[in-house]
Amino acid sequence: MNSDEKHNQQLNELADRNGLAIVTVDENSVVLSESNNNSMCRILYDSAEFAPHCAEFCGKAFEWAHETGEAVEYKCYAGLNCMAVPMKNRKSVAIIGRVFLKAEDYRQATTRAATGDWKQFPVNQFFGNALFSGAPDDLGKLTREVQATVGGRQKAEGGRQSAVGSQQLAEKVQNPKSKIQNSKVEEQQPKTKDQKLTIAETVENRKSKTENRKPKTENRTMEDWRSLFGSFLESDYKQACLSIAEFVGQIYSVSSLAWLERRENRLETVFAGGDLENREIQLSISADDGRLLEAVRRKMPLELRRERQSADETVEPPTIWLFPFAVGGEVQSALVVGDNLNDETKKRQIVRFCQKIAPQLEILRLREQLSRRSLVERAVEKFNDSLKNIDSEDFWSHLMNASAELMRAERSSLLIFDEKSENFTAKAATGIKADFIKREKENLGGRVAKNVLSGGKAVVVADVNKIGLQSAPPDWLYKSASFISYPISIGTRKIGVLNLTDKADGKSYDDADVKLLDAVMPSLAVMIDRADLKHQAGEFKQLSVTDALTGLLNRRYLEERLIEEIKRSNRHGFPMSFLMIDVDEFKSYNDNFGHTEGDKALQMVGGCLKETLRGADVAARYGGEEFSILLPQTNSAEAEVIAERVRERVEMRCFPNRQITISIGIASCSLSLNSPRDLISAADKALYEAKRKGRNNVQVYENLQNN
Repeated sequence: MNSDEKHNQQLNELADRNGLAIVTVDENSVVLSESNNNSMCRILYDSAEFAPHCAEFCGKAFEWAHETGEAVEYKCYAGLNCMAVPMKNRKSVAIIGRVFLKAEDYRQATTRAATGDWKQFPVNQFFGNALFSGAPDDLGKLTREVQATVGGRQKAEGGRQSAVGSQQLAEKVQNPKSKIQNSKVEEQQPKTKDQKLTIAETVENRKSKTENRKPKTENRTMEDWRSLFGSFLESDYKQACLSIAEFVGQIYSVSSLAWLERRENRLETVFAGGDLENREIQLSISADDGRLLEAVRRKMPLELRRERQSADETVEPPTIWLFPFAVGGEVQSALVVGDNLNDETKKRQIVRFCQKIAPQLEILRLREQLSRRSLVERAVEKFNDSLKNIDSEDFWSHLMNASAELMRAERSSLLIFDEKSENFTAKAATGIKADFIKREKENLGGRVAKNVLSGGKAVVVADVNKIGLQSAPPDWLYKSASFISYPISIGTRKIGVLNLTDKADGKSYDDADVKLLDAVMPSLAVMIDRADLKHQAGEFKQLSVTDALTGLLNRRYLEERLIEEIKRSNRHGFPMSFLMIDVDEFKSYNDNFGHTEGDKALQMVGGCLKETLRGADVAARYGGEEFSILLPQTNSAEAEVIAERVRERVEMRCFPNRQITISIGIASCSLSLNSPRDLISAADKALYEAKRKGRNNVQVYENLQNN
């Protein structure tokens, strides 16, 4: 083995052991070697569009490191933390890390990959070897090892950033040969096999193997780890979680295991086995509790003990050991061991395993998240299309059929709530015997719907027989014991409850189904609210949210909806856009033709909005000659297409006195625009820019920020 081969082997071993990238480049940024390189970097580097951004950072690594003679820390435009280390007696530099150190950085990356400027790249490739670390010192530790092992120069504390491209990357831009753009990669399809998450059977199936297994040496254990890691990224997230629990059970001879997932800020049990299978695990610790990250830092599990029920209790309460999986300073999941763990070496080995597997597990979680988001977007688009042509006569039945088809429910019902009488009215149902409504009339919604609407939170039940709820009468002929009951509301107004059961594939409903409803419910709520208000005795409520001149919704209603949509966007990561529209030179129109003609013109503009928008969109008269449109489930690029369509519709409309045009400003919900005030202000600034550029055009706020 020559010196270069030995050098590369050392780098490969260091990168593999630390879970970080090591890439060496020469003075022209030509790659000399790469070890465990970040998949994101490979793809962005090979893209003609994004190569210049790489040049602004890693393209300057050689210059920065050799200029200072020390290690230089920087954070690239993709949010990855890197260290440029000059190599002793070599005309090269080692770029170390290429790793996410903060949860916020990788969250922004997933957003860009899902709905932003990186969505052109196949998700499985893009995040195939994305690198994460929950410990900032990992970067410094590897830097010191590289310096000590392969002859890097002295290290430096701190870092710097710069912004100029390298020669090689400049040539790549001039002669683009993007591997991603020229390749056809099939997205990984969801598995159709029913993967039931119960670890009791799988652990039992391997019990004999575990019992006959001889105590493992550290080297044998590392071999098992590598074997698991090698196949890890080929599975889906749920199966990977099960595999981890199985692995720990077999290798470390423990049988009582449970898996916890983060739900909002709680850690909730997903599956359990052994003695924990029938024990309800309720933790009085939140997912962001500092003790979890402290346990990660100390490389020890968190010991949790049930409080004594009384002072007379003589038996020591059971202890569980919680092993958190932390990435980027956030805990997304945890493994619970209910066995007695008195062996400190075993505890530390399990902790080390969890820390090693956490980045790969996070990659799978992000893949699933992005894949699910893509499926949801397609489902929402199809759902909205199905609602476009609903007329008033068959509104309720069409709405119910579209909802049932979306959720693959053979039975469904829509109950509308009357706030005065506090009773439900059954507006529509599918797949239910004709006398169902009559039989339940006396206590319609009493079993479930009233509690669901009062609590304001969806209820998803895998088996009604296990939650203490009285089963439906046998002659109702339900095929399944699983159902979803989803509350419908807008702001503080309680509208009703959507009930779904008898899933077509025979499986139980779960959280993924609820998230799909989360995506479509804003559209559904608006349509139901409008229809219900129109049919109520008296028009007071309808008038209170409707602009009398144009028939559009008013500013009061819009701002209330905007608050709800921003909350939903922040919670679930759904895109959402907002348009501010102004009629160009409307004052002169009023002055020349009178206010009556001006009112007619505004009515016609409002009509153009109604004709152009989708069923889920919310158009309102904001005030005077200003209008606004709320576009749920719509990113900025899609919003721009819709805005152009509205602008063209107004421009082509024949007005009675002279041509009228409109200017439009667009702002989309993001990490920096996540409040009604900020979103309206941003759209208003974009509208002002449209006016400044001569009127009758569309401007996007985020484009103004990039200029």
